[in-house]
Amino acid sequence: MTHSILYPDHLMEKQKPGKKIPPFVRWVLWALLVQFILFNISAALYAYKFTHVYDDPSLQNIPSNKNIFVRTWRIFSGPRQVKYFLTASPAFKYDTVILRTNSGIEINTWYARPDSSAKGTVILFHGIMANKAMLLAEASEFLFQRYNVMLVDFRAHGNSTGSTTTIGIKESEEVKLAYNYIMGKGEKNIFLYGSSMGAVVVSKTIADYDLKPSGVFLEMPFASMQSHLRARFRAMGFQQFIEKPFSFFVTFWIGIERGIKGFRHQTAEYVKKVNCPVLMQWGANDSYVLKSETNDIYKNIASEKKKLVIYDHAGHESLSLNDPAKWRMEVERFLTENSRFN
Repeated sequence: MTHSILYPDHLMEKQKPGKKIPPFVRWVLWALLVQFILFNISAALYAYKFTHVYDDPSLQNIPSNKNIFVRTWRIFSGPRQVKYFLTASPAFKYDTVILRTNSGIEINTWYARPDSSAKGTVILFHGIMANKAMLLAEASEFLFQRYNVMLVDFRAHGNSTGSTTTIGIKESEEVKLAYNYIMGKGEKNIFLYGSSMGAVVVSKTIADYDLKPSGVFLEMPFASMQSHLRARFRAMGFQQFIEKPFSFFVTFWIGIERGIKGFRHQTAEYVKKVNCPVLMQWGANDSYVLKSETNDIYKNIASEKKKLVIYDHAGHESLSLNDPAKWRMEVERFLTENSRFN
C-alpha cells in the first residue's frame, strides 16, 4: 500500500536561499566597527587629558619624539597638560588681585599702574597652557604708553586654581570678572588684549555679555575648537585623513565630558557681535592658525573700525617680541585713535 503526503502549495514552492553577505564584506564591516570603537576610546581619552591640567612638575618639558609609533601612542592616549606655576615677579611694581568665579575658582591677576597719570587700562589674557607672565613684554609696553595693566591667569593656568580648561568657553567668566573689577574703579577707557585662546575668549565675552570696551586687540585667534585640535595634530605630523575625523570626535567628547557645546565654539561667530574698534594681528608663518581662519574671522568682525596687521616673519608667538618696532607703532596708533579720555 502506497501512502502519499500532501503539502500545502506554499510549502511545495522552491525555497529561495537568503542573500548572504560575502565574507570579505563582513570582514570590512567588522574592521570598520572596531576602528570606530577604538577611535572613540582614543578621542575620549584625549579629550579628558587635553582639558585636565596636572600639577606634576615632572611632566614638564617632555621631549618630542619623531618615532611614528611613539607619536601614535601619544595621540591615542592623549596629552597631559601641565600647569606652569609662576615663581618670578614682574620688574615693575604691581598688586596681586584675586577674583572669584561663581563656582569658587580663584583667578590670580596682577594689577599695575604707570609712574605718571594713566590714560586708561588694558586687561591682558594669555593663550592655552600659557600664563600671565608670558605677556610681560606687552604689559610693559602698555605701561610705557601710560596705561594701567591687569594680567589675568585663566582658570587652571598659572597661579589660578582649578584643574580643568574648556579651551575658552567657560573662561569668558574670567574676562567679565576682570572687566567688572576695572569698571568698579571708575575706569571708562578699557581695552581688552587677547593672545591665541585669550583673543577667542575676549571675542566670546563681548558677544555673551555685550561688553563695551574702548577697543580690543586680537592676536592669532583660532577659528574653532576643531581647528585648534587639527592644528595640534598637524604639529604631531598627522595629515588630514587623521586630523579631521579625530578633531571631530575629540570635540564631541570634550562636550560630553565637560558639559559644553564644543562645536559652537567658533570665533567667526563671536566677532559678529564685536562692534568696538579692533586691531587684529597675525604672523604669516603661523602653523597653528591658518591664513584662511584669520581671513574668515576678520571678515566677520562687525565693527567698521577694524584693521588686520600681518607680520611676515612671525609664527604663533609673541608678535611684540618678533617685531617690537612694528608692534609698538600699530598699538600706539590704535590706542591714540580709540581712547576715551576722561
